Amino acid sequence: MRIRYVVSTMVFWWRENKLSFEQECEFIKSMGFGVELWPYIKGQNECRYDRRNWERLTNATEGMLVSMYSRDHGPTIEEWQEQIECAQLLNAHIITDLHSFGISENANLDDCHFSADIVEMAKQHDVQLCLETGDLRKVQYLGEKFDSLFYCFDTGFAHMDREHTFEEYVDELASRVAHLHLTDSYGDCDDHEPPGVRGGIPKEKWDYLLNALDRFDNDVIGSLEMSPCMPNDMIRHASKFLFDVMKWPDKPQKIPGQNVNYNPV
Repeated sequence: MRIRYVVSTMVFWWRENKLSFEQECEFIKSMGFGVELWPYIKGQNECRYDRRNWERLTNATEGMLVSMYSRDHGPTIEEWQEQIECAQLLNAHIITDLHSFGISENANLDDCHFSADIVEMAKQHDVQLCLETGDLRKVQYLGEKFDSLFYCFDTGFAHMDREHTFEEYVDELASRVAHLHLTDSYGDCDDHEPPGVRGGIPKEKWDYLLNALDRFDNDVIGSLEMSPCMPNDMIRHASKFLFDVMKWPDKPQKIPGQNVNYNPV
């Protein structure tokens, strides 16, 4: 198994502006991480994946591992086409949730025509789709229906489900996990805390997840996806827990001679 690590631009939320994107990428890259793009920034309605932004995205992420979180709010098939083409350009895969994938809360799972169109479009462009942890039975059903669909395992969400245990999520999904959202929670809501908070996900559950992933030898991207805190603090805290305490593999290495700080312009 190999795990490569990215930092979600969620950690810059409330600090972003139109001029800071390149600085974000430079900072993350200097720390040895790739980037998971969010489609929007605070206070802006324009989607980063719009075609007119592609040159900027390409230049800012040059030499980086890139993943993309899908547009939300029910993207149309045309918006899916645009973001899939953007992902192909950036050599990125796309993480999506059930709603953005065309599955509403009360959806009839036998009617998956919209989802099927997305899957086929992604296959034509050689873009990997990863369905994020949500209702376990729906996620399982869609994985069985679409054999090219992979999973994004959200640790914080799996820890807070009242119907299924964390271990059940691991057992059912681990064989097709290609992406991880590495967040912690106290079990009541999806807190998006940095991994390792006191009273959060027990060490035994982190071990259980890593051991399961190791058995299937998948190529996995692990994303640090935390609620707003200072990016330096979040990366340091999460890295210490994951790599020094938990001994997770493939720790990102800072680029020698670079000491880039994040200071939004």
